[in-house]
Amino acid sequence: MAEPRTDNPTRSGPGRLLIAVYAIFALAACARSASQIATHFDRAPLAYLLSAFAAAVYVVATACLAAGTRASRRIAVVSCVVELVGVLAIGTSSLVAPSAFPDATVWSAFGMGYGFIPVALPVLGLLWIRHTAR
Repeated sequence: MAEPRTDNPTRSGPGRLLIAVYAIFALAACARSASQIATHFDRAPLAYLLSAFAAAVYVVATACLAAGTRASRRIAVVSCVVELVGVLAIGTSSLVAPSAFPDATVWSAFGMGYGFIPVALPVLGLLWIRHTAR
C-alpha cells in the first residue's frame, strides 16, 4: 500500500513561481483597488469594485495554492475558474462596451495592461493543480 504524500506538490517546482505571481497580483490589485476606491470611487465605481473583486480572487488563489490541502486545492480550482470566467467576461465587455469602463480594471481587455498575465494565470493555475493532483 502506498504511503500518503507528505509534501505539498502545489508549492514545489514551478508552483513556487505560480504562487509568487499570484501573490504579486494579489498585492497589486489590493493596493490599486483600495487606492481607487478611496480617492475617486465616483469616477468609475464598477471598474474599481471589479478590481477589488479580482484582488480577493487572487488572495484566495494564492492562499489555497500555497496550502495545498485537499480542501484548499478544491477552493483553488473554484477560484481559478471564477478568475477565468471573470477575465473573459470583463475582457470582452470592456472591448464591446468601453463606456462602461471609464477606467481599466485588472481584467479589462483580458489584462492587456498587465501583459495579458491575468488571462494566462487562471489557465496555468488550473493546469498546475491538475498536474500536481497525480
